[in-house]
Amino acid sequence: MPSDTSAIVLTVILILVAALLVWLSLTLAAAEGAVSRVTRASLNNLILEVQTDSETSQFLRMKKISRIHKVQHLIADRYATAGSCAFFRITCNVLDGVLVTCIAALFSVPMWAELLAGVVFAVIVGVVSILVRPRSAGVLKPVDIMLGRATLVSVVTWLTPFARIGGQHDPKKRDKDSDLSDDEELEKIQLEQGRATIDRLVEANDFDPEVSEMLRNVLTLSETLTREIMVPRTDMICIERTQTLASMLKLCSRSGFSRVPVIGDDVDDLIGIAYLKDAVRATAFNPSAISRTVDTIIRQPMLVPESKPVDDLFHEMQRTRQHVAVVVDEYGGIAGLVTIEDTIEQIVGELEDEHDRTQHAEPEKIGENKWSMPARTPIADLEEIFEIDIDEDDVDTVYGLLTKLIGRVPIVGASAVTRGLRLTAVDSAGRRKKVSTIVVEPAHVEGVREDGGSTDDAAAKHGSESDSKEHTSRDDDKE
Repeated sequence: MPSDTSAIVLTVILILVAALLVWLSLTLAAAEGAVSRVTRASLNNLILEVQTDSETSQFLRMKKISRIHKVQHLIADRYATAGSCAFFRITCNVLDGVLVTCIAALFSVPMWAELLAGVVFAVIVGVVSILVRPRSAGVLKPVDIMLGRATLVSVVTWLTPFARIGGQHDPKKRDKDSDLSDDEELEKIQLEQGRATIDRLVEANDFDPEVSEMLRNVLTLSETLTREIMVPRTDMICIERTQTLASMLKLCSRSGFSRVPVIGDDVDDLIGIAYLKDAVRATAFNPSAISRTVDTIIRQPMLVPESKPVDDLFHEMQRTRQHVAVVVDEYGGIAGLVTIEDTIEQIVGELEDEHDRTQHAEPEKIGENKWSMPARTPIADLEEIFEIDIDEDDVDTVYGLLTKLIGRVPIVGASAVTRGLRLTAVDSAGRRKKVSTIVVEPAHVEGVREDGGSTDDAAAKHGSESDSKEHTSRDDDKE
């Protein structure tokens, strides 16, 4: 047994080492939280700021840039860096308990007391970690934390090369999310955390359900595309450029719309947008202007791609002070029309005033687990009603889904099966007998074909061919 003096000296040394390990554990915990929040874009911007800082000496600028380069190297494989920090943090916590046990052994205390001292100190370190919350500091100021601890974290990652084994750089373990860019991946993580936070607030009754629904809608704006909320071209109300202002005033009065696309030969020949207030201004004090053509008051249209996220669309319309935009597809054709009201409705729900026309009918339950749905019912409503995931990105409506499944334009009687549901066209409307209502119900096993369609498709195909010939002959007779 060492002498009293040497025991005291050794005890002091062990206490200092234990305190150093506690500090190292908290520091690495902060770095572990920060490494997943630092983006390459933020570091590149920081380098530009340092290079253009005229108040700092060249030596200090080079030193800061060198430290930023270290951080860039660390986040090149952020999962390995986080794993190294976690490994050393856990190792430090374990060594703390061991050191306290050794200190107790220096004073010849019973073995149970040595073990108890190590356990108690480990619990104290855990409580301190919870109270200090070093990870929160890493989340709030990730760049500052990583810059301040770049050298320490670099040493840690150098000492733990095994942390890179099995990381995301292993091609066999890559998933579809690993193809996202650095900023996109962080944005996805933040959105998921935001949704989880809202769910917890709702469960705690801290928010009104309607407010929580609006918050959820805000988070999903970036995932919703313009083509999902636009009015399709088949439902657009347009006016030809040769029509008079009198005709436009009547059209606006009947339709309730104050902004109407002006076209030439067809819908794809877009000339501009005519505003009701411009027509009223032109004719209110000049009755003779009533016979002027519509193209004398048109304004340049705002064109947006159908793949534009709704949040970007809203901000662009807000910035340019446009309330209506024409949606174009990938081939440059007119796909539909969208208004700023459509984007706001994605957050607050349906907006109607005393002039709005009656909207399309809602899905109606007509039997046990059997629903009648308008052709333009969104697939999201179908998924919600039957609690399934259709997973069809290239169609948005029940009619589009049925069309894709059978591979042609459906007629009354056409049927197909997908995800255990049978979709059947049961009603049509308009001169061309376009399907207007689709019945959705659980599919019967005996009616399902291997190709995803149904046994009714053969009859429907024959009916489709004869119906198409009949429509063609009608059109020829009319001509």
